[in-house]
Amino acid sequence: MRTLFAVLLLALTAFAQAEPVDYSLPGLDGKTHSLADYRGKWVIVNYWATWCPPCQEEIPDLVAFHERHRNKDAVVLGVNYEDIGAEQLKDFVDSFMISYPILRADPDPVTPLGPVSGLPTTYIIAPDGTPVARQVGPVTGEQLDAYIERKQAELKAKAK
Repeated sequence: MRTLFAVLLLALTAFAQAEPVDYSLPGLDGKTHSLADYRGKWVIVNYWATWCPPCQEEIPDLVAFHERHRNKDAVVLGVNYEDIGAEQLKDFVDSFMISYPILRADPDPVTPLGPVSGLPTTYIIAPDGTPVARQVGPVTGEQLDAYIERKQAELKAKAK
């Protein structure tokens, strides 16, 4: 298990983009959400679909992570990546008690953040708006916490 965790954590660190990225998507709540709205916080952008079992499995961890961090230093944005009706999606979100914003995007293999080669795909955006990590496959709140703590320690060390 520890080896699997190390491999997944390594996968999270394998992606970095030099420039801050901003784009907007419509939310299930009727509002338009932009990455710039969350500057100053870590943003976890999770591409998922209702029909995807690994996506369903990671939802409780993403909800717990979002609830722990949303009023402090991080948020989760779920990007529904399928052609599904709004009412059907709302029913799914309610049944899984998803508390983080759900955004809608047309399934396209390349997004403004980069490729989505499988679901779920999660991007981590640093507080300055720069994408710093990508994970294809499920993530856990523990992995997200560990990654963010490590990156924050690296930033503090560089500032000294």
